[in-house]
Amino acid sequence: MRGLATVPSYVVMQPTTLCNLDCAYCYLPQRALDRRMPVAVAEAVAASVARWATEGRFSVVWHGGEPLAAGREGLAALMAPFGPEVEHHVQTNATLIDDAWCEFFAAHRMRVSVSVDGPRERNGERVTRAGRPAYDRIIRGVAALRRHGLPFSALAVVNDPSPGRAAELYDYCLDLGCEVLGVNIEETEGVNTRDNAHDAAAVTGFWAELVSAWRRDPRIHLREVEWSLRYAAAVLDGTVEELLPGRLDPIPTVAYDGSVVVLSPELAGFTDPRYGDFTSGNVLATPLHAILADAERTAWVGEFMAGVEACRSSCPYFGFCGGGHAANRYFELGRFDGTETEHCRNSKIRLLEGVLEHARDHQSPGA
Repeated sequence: MRGLATVPSYVVMQPTTLCNLDCAYCYLPQRALDRRMPVAVAEAVAASVARWATEGRFSVVWHGGEPLAAGREGLAALMAPFGPEVEHHVQTNATLIDDAWCEFFAAHRMRVSVSVDGPRERNGERVTRAGRPAYDRIIRGVAALRRHGLPFSALAVVNDPSPGRAAELYDYCLDLGCEVLGVNIEETEGVNTRDNAHDAAAVTGFWAELVSAWRRDPRIHLREVEWSLRYAAAVLDGTVEELLPGRLDPIPTVAYDGSVVVLSPELAGFTDPRYGDFTSGNVLATPLHAILADAERTAWVGEFMAGVEACRSSCPYFGFCGGGHAANRYFELGRFDGTETEHCRNSKIRLLEGVLEHARDHQSPGA
C-alpha cells in the first residue's frame, strides 16, 4: 500500500451539515447548522462516478449531519444524477425513519445503516437538541424498517469496553434484527476532545468476547472481526499481498459546498494554520477524478504519507491497518506524520490481538 489510488471504491456525500441529535461523542463541527448540498454538486460528482462505475460496483455513501434531515425530496434530487449502476448507502440515526422513508429506501434500493449503541442504558449520550433521550425514536425507526422487511446494518460506538459489554451488544443486535454490526471504540477527533485511552487488557478482552459471542450464534456479520479473520487467514496462507490493495483508497468526502477532503471524512469542516481547510479542491471548479489524480500534492497528504512510511518501518501491525487513519493522527497527535495513536491501539492492535486471543483460548487439544 504505497501512495493514493486515483479511483476510489466509494464516495462520501454530505447532503446537509445539520443533525437533529446532539450526541456527546460526535465529531462534527457544524451539526447545528442547516447547510444543504446544491444539486449542482451532486451532478458534478456523478460525472466522475459514471467513469468509475463502468468498471464494476460503485457506492455512494450519504453521511451528514443526519442525511435524512435533507428531506425526501432533497435527497432524491441529489441522488437523481447518479446512474442505476451506483449503489446508495445511508448512515442514519433512524429517528426520522417512518413508513414514507421506508418506501423511499425500497424505491431507491438504498442500503441503510443505523447508529445505535446497544440497549437503552448504553444510549444515554445520544440525545436530541433539547437534551432528551433519543432511544425511543431510534427504535421506532428500526421498527419501521423491520415492518417493511428492509435489511439494515448497525453501527455502535463503545466508550466502555468493560467485561460483559461486547456480549451484551452482540445479543442486543441479534434481537434488533440487523444483518451487519460495525463497532467503533469512541475516538478523540473533531470537536470530541474526550480521552479515548483504555486499559490494554480490557480492550483486547472486549474484542475477544465479541468474537466468542459471535461464534455462539453467527447470524450477524461483524465488520471488524470478519476482516481480522480474513487478514489472519491470508497471512497463514501466504496470500496477504492479494488481499491488501496496492494503494490507499482516497475515500473522497464531498462536503455540502462541493469541497473535497480525502482519506478522512472527519477532517471536513475543520481548518488549521498550517494546512488550511484540508481540502484538495472543489467539484464545482475541478472534476472529482482530476482532484483525486492530484490529491497527493495536498500539503497535509504528503505529511500523512510520510507517517505511513514511518509506520511501515516501525510497526509489526502495519500490514493489518495500513498506517491508520489521517484524522486520528491529526486530532490525537497534532500532525500527520506521527505513528501510533490510541485509535490504533483500541481498534487495530487490540482488535487483532483479541481475535487471536480468542483463537488461542479455543484451540482444539493437540492442535
